[in-house]
Amino acid sequence: MANGGLRYQFARLSIAEKLIVANILVFLVDGLLKALMAFSLSNWFLLPKDFIEFIGQPWSLVTYSFFHAGFMHIFWNMVMLYFSSRIFLNLFDGQRFLNVYFLGVIVGGLVFLFSYNVFPTLLNTNTALIGASAGVTAVLIFVCTYIPNQEVRVFFFNVKLWYIGAFFVLVDLIQIPYGGNIGGRLAHLGGAFLGYIYARQLMNGKDIGGGFAKLMNGIANLFKPKKKSPLKTVYKKQSADSKAAYDRQARQRKIDTILDKISKSGYESLSKEEKDFLFKAGKED
Repeated sequence: MANGGLRYQFARLSIAEKLIVANILVFLVDGLLKALMAFSLSNWFLLPKDFIEFIGQPWSLVTYSFFHAGFMHIFWNMVMLYFSSRIFLNLFDGQRFLNVYFLGVIVGGLVFLFSYNVFPTLLNTNTALIGASAGVTAVLIFVCTYIPNQEVRVFFFNVKLWYIGAFFVLVDLIQIPYGGNIGGRLAHLGGAFLGYIYARQLMNGKDIGGGFAKLMNGIANLFKPKKKSPLKTVYKKQSADSKAAYDRQARQRKIDTILDKISKSGYESLSKEEKDFLFKAGKED
């Protein structure tokens, strides 16, 4: 009964909240293994700076993002992911969120690899990359770019989103010359670049994450069991599928209309009904 309840509660979470749970579980399991067995899972999943080592574990270009160096590292990453994802999922569906997040992780990882194999001052540094920061930064900068003049409450003040995005990018740029986690800072900037470009392209009507979404769905389908439908229900199923497809198209048209309104006049120009519709659409996806 308890397991069923947990599965139900997990199923109700948004895609971003599920990602946060996954990060926390990996952090706890890795911490227990270090404490009890002096063994770390991260050795197999972190992103090494050496390109030859990376060729031996190419999955690390994504898996590094699920491991963190300590409590404060994962705490701030997950707090930022939670709040930026709430804004994001009020505007777009879960698939687009995953596109931005994981493309940010990948681009951040590639910037890290490139930098540590090209820049002379970094060549002799013994380091590897872990942490979700590149993906989190991609999501944050995406929303800051897409609705830059939207105001959010920060402590006792209302602040425009683009101010927040600019602040985090400047912090990373300023800290690079003074050493200390240079690889992480470069990965953040890679994620920020992806988030900015993705938002700008989307505002021009082009979703640069479409191919990535198809790739992820293709990989996911490999692990889904194939179900054979009885012959007698074929026509009924086709009819139901047609109605579902029509409903999805109508819903997406309404979402696109609202997003166009946001792009032209800002989020605050929406009616309460339109805001409620976006919020529900984000939760459903």
